[in-house]
Amino acid sequence: MSSRSTLAKAMAIVGVAMMLAMAGCSSKKPAPVGDMNSNANGIGENQTGPGGGTKLEDWENGTIGRGGPLSDIHFGYNDSAISDQDGPVLKSNAAWLQAHPETKVQIEGYCDERGSEEYNLALGAKRAEAGKEYLATLGISDSRMSTMSYGKELPLCTDHDESCWSQNRRDHFMVSK
Repeated sequence: MSSRSTLAKAMAIVGVAMMLAMAGCSSKKPAPVGDMNSNANGIGENQTGPGGGTKLEDWENGTIGRGGPLSDIHFGYNDSAISDQDGPVLKSNAAWLQAHPETKVQIEGYCDERGSEEYNLALGAKRAEAGKEYLATLGISDSRMSTMSYGKELPLCTDHDESCWSQNRRDHFMVSK
């Protein structure tokens, strides 16, 4: 399969996912804008921690910060290995998922703007898979997890410097029912 064909398919998948996400957002109250990782467990100060009573509905109705009930993890440049500092974040995410067995999670891999689209889609997929594998070692069933790579599309930050790029090299954990 040619790299153009692979890229075209990946771009089509991203386009469809964006349309579905936009279509599903119109009926829900938008979550408050804030720091997506304001604390280690990704929930507001007035909420309890993972496994401590936070409900998916609290996130959906905006009482938990816009990052959702799970926190992002970040990666080094050209790297898909889980860092030591992200182990506690993933353990917290796993605890929340274990306390909410009705939920599923899509692990979305992202990259910074450097490199080709094709390379970054592949790297984003490796990052998402690394997050999934780590959560599986913590007891989260494969049937509750899926992965998606957005490569360098949909960056959080659009400045052209390392402080911005480091924010974009991440796994984002999107919770669904």
